[in-house]
Formats: sequence, C-alpha cells, structure tokens
Amino acid sequence: MARRRGILIIISSPSGAGKTTLARCLLEEFRELSFSVSYTTRAPRIGEREGIDYHFVSEAEFEAMVGRGEFAESAQVHGNRYGTARHVVEEALASGRDVVFDVDWQGGRALAGQWPRDALRIFILPPDLTTLEDRLRRRATDSDDVIMRRLRTAIEELGHHVEYEHRVINDERDEAYRMLRAIYLVRRGGIDPTDGELARLEDASRSPGAKEHADRLVAAGRAATD
Repeated sequence: MARRRGILIIISSPSGAGKTTLARCLLEEFRELSFSVSYTTRAPRIGEREGIDYHFVSEAEFEAMVGRGEFAESAQVHGNRYGTARHVVEEALASGRDVVFDVDWQGGRALAGQWPRDALRIFILPPDLTTLEDRLRRRATDSDDVIMRRLRTAIEELGHHVEYEHRVINDERDEAYRMLRAIYLVRRGGIDPTDGELARLEDASRSPGAKEHADRLVAAGRAATD
C-alpha cells in the first residue's frame, strides 16, 4: 500500500490579518502537525526565538543558500528576505507528514507552483481595513510612516487572494479558527461523514461571499490610497 503523502498547509495574509495566530492555533490542537520554520534576514522581534519562530541569518548566509539551491521559495518582503528550505518540503511529502507554512503570497505561489497536488492554500482576510490598520498599530514597533507604508502594501497583497482556494475572514478569532480547522480536516479526510458542520464551514470558505468580501476590501483600499 502506498504511503500517504503529506499536505502542505499554506496560510497567507497581508501583515496584520492574523495568519500567524491562526496557524499557531492549528499547531496547538493538532500536535502531529509540523511548522515550517522559515529563514529570514530581518532581526528578531521581542519574544522571537531562533529555530522556533525563524532561522535568523545574515544577508550573506541567505544569498549563499540561494546559490546552493537550498530554498523551495524565497522572497523579499518589507526590505527583508524570507525563504523555505527545500528539504523540509521534500521530507514532509515523502514521510506523509502535514506541514504548516506561514508565508506571504509570493511564498504561497512558489510552493503551490512546485507541488500543486499537495498544496492546501488558505488566505486570511481582515473584516475591514480599519481593523487591519488597528492591528498594525497595536504592534507598536513601527513609526506612523512605516505603518502606512505597510498598510498600502497590505492592500496590494490582498489582491492575491484570487490565487487561493479558501478564504477565512478573521473577525473573531475563535470563529475564524473553526473554519480553518474545518478546511484542514476535510482535506485530510477520515472525518465523520455525518458531521455537517465541518462540511458547511469548509464550503463557506470557497463561497462567492468570501471572494466578494475580499474584492470589496481591495477596491476600498485602492480607492483610499490613490
């Protein structure tokens, strides 16, 4: 009997929409899941730990890894570089292990492009632009100019929701997480076929309503920043 292949659970969102928090909730509930620890050239934020949140490397080290072909995907975001080690993906798929990837749309596109049958693509959306800006400001680590630049970038990132099969509106965290876990459980299989709630939530993440919400955010954001 062939070994089950792993699932690449790709969770993306603009900065401030809450993908990292939701990804951690999934990892806490399903202990068998692994988290893909990305490499980055940015400095650690307060509370971040080497090898847990990121692998923090210098620009020279990162460039050397690129040259050796060690990344499955890499991108530059807000002036810093991020990348996913190729061996993490290949080992997960071969062993049948499901892995969570907390990446931006560039990383999501690269991973799904190389492993389209194994990728489960989920885009996290804010309920509105005011909430998105408030979440960026609550981090209290950036100046107003930087926050507004990040907000403009976030609006452009929102437009890439069209590349994802599933959309989750992160208005209330517990409700958003219920939808995220339903998406994963339906894809993983082996669920109780009588559990209509899981199927309903998973179906809602692919609904026209979720797409229309995302499109409205993009239109409103572009109008406000033109």
